[in-house]
Amino acid sequence: MKFRFLTIFLVFSFFQGLPQQSGNDISWWNELHGWDESDPGWRNWMKITPGYFGPNALPVPHVQKGELFKKTEFELTASNHFHQGDPTQDISAYIYMPFANNKIAVEMYGVAFEHFAFSEEIRNERFSRIKDGKGTAIGDFYFSTLIQVLKDRKFPNILFRFGTKTASGNQLEGARYIDSPAYFLDLSFSKNFGNQITREFKPFGMIGFYTWQTNDELNLQNDALLYGLGADYLKNNWLLSGAWSGYSGYKNERDRPMQLNFDLRKDFATKAVRFQYQHGLRDWEYKTVRFSYIWKINREE
Repeated sequence: MKFRFLTIFLVFSFFQGLPQQSGNDISWWNELHGWDESDPGWRNWMKITPGYFGPNALPVPHVQKGELFKKTEFELTASNHFHQGDPTQDISAYIYMPFANNKIAVEMYGVAFEHFAFSEEIRNERFSRIKDGKGTAIGDFYFSTLIQVLKDRKFPNILFRFGTKTASGNQLEGARYIDSPAYFLDLSFSKNFGNQITREFKPFGMIGFYTWQTNDELNLQNDALLYGLGADYLKNNWLLSGAWSGYSGYKNERDRPMQLNFDLRKDFATKAVRFQYQHGLRDWEYKTVRFSYIWKINREE
């Protein structure tokens, strides 16, 4: 029973690689953009950056906070991305598992189902081939390894993360997922203030590197500086968190997303609930509300 949702998530991940069929008649797109059907490279018209795709294509990685937490967790999340031209809803899943006396952990997560309905203006701007702008998609699968470098010393806590994004998401024609891999690595830092039990206040920061594959034959990779800064406040099993985060690509084609993140979490003995709000500031123009239900799983080392 404990791993029923894990099984469902892995099944979704398997089917991520299966293509969705789109309409065969694309004469409207050819005429609109002046494209010659003898040219097989219509994908080269697309701009592989977060500002020209859906909200889940190249999201800013969630900010790490300098330390691992102890319990295995499975999180199921429903999200609503508000955008005047591209309202999007999705269901995602996240798995966190620590090992080696809480010195190493792995994360696995991804969007299991996405529904979208974008406007004609957005469709044309993103060179989408979905004429009515409506459809569903399955997202990319992410895998991260986390290593605790320092913890509970006079120095700040230090955590290293290496994450990879697969190319398993579909609906490239709808400009929902980029159909190419990415990876990121970062160091995060934090310092706990308060006694050893409550640790009520924790400022944190993150600095790293993010890169993804593009369709530009002269620059097949876009490299970006990854960053984040914020603080947690913990009281009576309530967590209130705020952070500023983003990354800055070098091509300057809407590849510098920046956002504010707000997080409210209530923990119980074996479960938790979580409410998040993300506010896009630049090159990621969504206002996102998320609600999560979390199962905390005790497991032997």
